[in-house]
Amino acid sequence: MAGVLPYLLSMPALLACVGILIPFINAVYYSLQRYNLAFPTTRKFIWFGNYVSLLSDAGFWHTILVSMTYTILTVGLELLLGLGIAMLLWRRTLVTNLLSVALILPLMVAPAIASLMWKLMTNANFGILSYFVSLLGFHDFKWASAPQTAMFTVVLVDMWVYTPFITILLLAGLRGLPRQPFEAAELDGVPATFVFFRIMLPMLFPYILTAGLFRMLDSIQQFDIIYAMTQGGPGDTLMVFQIQAYTQAFIFTNIGRASAILVILWAITYALSNVFVKNWLRLRERARGRA
Repeated sequence: MAGVLPYLLSMPALLACVGILIPFINAVYYSLQRYNLAFPTTRKFIWFGNYVSLLSDAGFWHTILVSMTYTILTVGLELLLGLGIAMLLWRRTLVTNLLSVALILPLMVAPAIASLMWKLMTNANFGILSYFVSLLGFHDFKWASAPQTAMFTVVLVDMWVYTPFITILLLAGLRGLPRQPFEAAELDGVPATFVFFRIMLPMLFPYILTAGLFRMLDSIQQFDIIYAMTQGGPGDTLMVFQIQAYTQAFIFTNIGRASAILVILWAITYALSNVFVKNWLRLRERARGRA
């Protein structure tokens, strides 16, 4: 029985791995074919034809640009805002403990539902946010209905939904840092900026990388917030990877092209994840004094 136990314990991980690999292998298989549900008789292998077609399509490069812009804006702003809020809640008091619990509330709302809430709040006729913005002199603010402000709107919604996640991770990291360096700096009268940039930030950086990795993996695959707010519009303003793949598969019924988009998305995600993980491992080794 003792010899079988390791295999039994690893069985859930193996099943999860198989469950992930089957759709991935299917996507790679379909991406090598001309496969359109509207023309089933024309289905055949064209090998890398879908990839060549995508890479020579200006619309696909626009999708890459939009996806990367959205990812950089959301991850960067959420890390900055999350770090700021975490530092405000660092000291344990009754108020900060209550606020830490309240931070979880946006995470309990499904992103699609949160997007619909924001869509109502930004409605030009009766939206409360549109009313407040008009008081500041911005009358008839277009929010997600104009190409100039659509990205700003969806990034704002993403920040509302996911900044608490970043804050909770960084707050756990802050409260787990050793107190001795900060107490010594306080006794020596070290400036707060020096403490932040030379003591706190280097010690907290592995947590920042971890939070950034999780958010990057989610942001670059964003679908629900953008689709609920604009369906990728106005026009193709917010045509990110997942919406492009959804459009190709369920509107144009082009399964081969949609699968190729998702495989390229996987490749980009894999490359970015490797960068994050290698940096995280390097920081961990440095913290152990081996670098």
